[in-house]
Amino acid sequence: PVQRRRVRAAWLFLTPMLLCLALVAAWPLLRTFWFSLTDANLADTSGGSFVGLSNYLFHNGSTWSGILVDPQWWNAVRNTLHFTVVSVGLEVVLGLLVALLLNIKFTGRSLVRAMILIPWAIPTIVSAKIWSWMLNDQFGIINHLMLSLGLIDAPLAWTADADLSMWAVILVDVWKTVPFVTLLMLAALQMLPSDCYEAARVDGIHPLKVFWRVTLPLL
Repeated sequence: PVQRRRVRAAWLFLTPMLLCLALVAAWPLLRTFWFSLTDANLADTSGGSFVGLSNYLFHNGSTWSGILVDPQWWNAVRNTLHFTVVSVGLEVVLGLLVALLLNIKFTGRSLVRAMILIPWAIPTIVSAKIWSWMLNDQFGIINHLMLSLGLIDAPLAWTADADLSMWAVILVDVWKTVPFVTLLMLAALQMLPSDCYEAARVDGIHPLKVFWRVTLPLL
């Protein structure tokens, strides 16, 4: 009975969150998928008729058409995977490193923790505007600093050059998200059981081995 009451209480607390996710995430996603099975367009989404998987792949007798054979679509997929793997990888690694440093007791640790959260606390639209100014190829401070240090010979078009724009977006996303990952990692570090570390200390296990064998798996 006690376990059953706990399960009911858990679902009771989760229900509002699940309803919000269904309204803001699940319903738009399902609606978009339904539109992909019709011939509706952005100008008139109500007048579309069901066409099945023709938008994905269709053979008209001589050639194949659809997004699955569209080079631009596959290029978008590659860009998405590149952005996701690089940005999330950097965010997890940097967030963990910063959390490990902040988990060490030192003077002014609370102030440093608060400053680390500033990028995450700034509204996204404000961050985007600030970085667009900083990355501007004519008056941006990024180019100015790199020119002053002799790292480049001419201003770089960070948001206009196809080769640089991806790294510019990754840079901004990492700057924005690392504080959030740090917060999660720091909370997890403070919840780790202390008896594991006491046993490792008694056994004389090297701190690096403790990190790889205890801390990282528990995180």
